[in-house]
Order: sequence, then C-alpha cells, then structure tokens
Amino acid sequence: MSRPKVHTVEAPPLQVDEWLNVCAPVDLAGLRGKVVLLYAFQMLCPACLAHGLPQAERVHRMFREDDVAVIGLHTVFEHHDVTGPAALRAFTQEYRWSFPIGIDRPAPDGNIPMTMRDYALGGTPSLVLLDRRGHIRLHHLGSIDDLALGSAIGRLLEEGAARGEGGAGPTANGPADAGCGPEACVAPAP
Repeated sequence: MSRPKVHTVEAPPLQVDEWLNVCAPVDLAGLRGKVVLLYAFQMLCPACLAHGLPQAERVHRMFREDDVAVIGLHTVFEHHDVTGPAALRAFTQEYRWSFPIGIDRPAPDGNIPMTMRDYALGGTPSLVLLDRRGHIRLHHLGSIDDLALGSAIGRLLEEGAARGEGGAGPTANGPADAGCGPEACVAPAP
C-alpha cells in the first residue's frame, strides 16, 4: 500500500463515455461546493472488489448528498475483452452499487484510459479526493483505511464549513424501508 499523496491542483475534467446510476452525465464543475470522492476501479481487480468499491458505497451512504459526492470510475487497462459496458452494467446491478459510475474513455493510442492518464493514476483501486473548490487534495493507490479516509473527508468538510460552504458530517439515517439489503434486514413498522 502506498502512502497517500497530498495535492492542491484543480482536478481535470472526467473523460467518460457512458454513465451508470444517473439520469444525466456528471460534471465536476457542477459538483463545486461538495467534497468529491472519485474511486477508480476495475471490476476484475481483487482489491477493488474486496475493499475499494464497498468503501465507496459506505461513504456514499454515510454522508449527505449536499456535502459529499461519490463517483466511481471504471478505468480498464487490462482484460478489455471481458470488462465492457454490458458486463459493467450487470456487475453494478448484481452488487447494488448505488453511486454514479462513469466508464473511462479508452485512449486511442494505448491501454491507459483518458481520465486515468489525466489524473496520473498508477492502477486500481485509486482514490482521488477533491475539496469543495474542485482541487485535488488526496491521491492514493491501493486500499486506504476507513478511519483515515473519514478523517480526510471530515477535514475537507470542516474547511468548507469554516468558509460558509455548507454543512459538515454524516447522515444519521439508517435503513428506512422494510426488507433486506446489503447491511441489514429491516423489520416492517408495527
């Protein structure tokens, strides 16, 4: 596991061919005012499936949408023949990933997709954390501890709150509807 790198440069735009779990394309400029967690993954990457994607889903469920946006980026640099859009749609539905997922645009001249190249991602899972102004504040390859990530998100939320840029903190909501999900089976209300 590599040590997280701290940055303060503006994030390049995402170069995405298709979006899942959203009605309209996601634009980073439209997310200004929110902390953004960008998680680059491959569906056949063991660390992505065991740690990165579940962590992204937990963050997505934990924080208010007004404060934190989670974006998955399927950035394929190997196994191209079995990890196309149809396979990703089935994978996303099967695992019930609920955050927006973009399919990184393939590079015309190599195996490294465009956004992966623009962000200088060294592999997957890669995490990029943007502050409310759209600047890269954390760039990390590999698994990152939940507490370390939560602390980093909390610091960025507090920075924004100190500047009057919105609230800070996780939601207090648990599962609202009766039925079973990935975290619990909720009993119907009496």
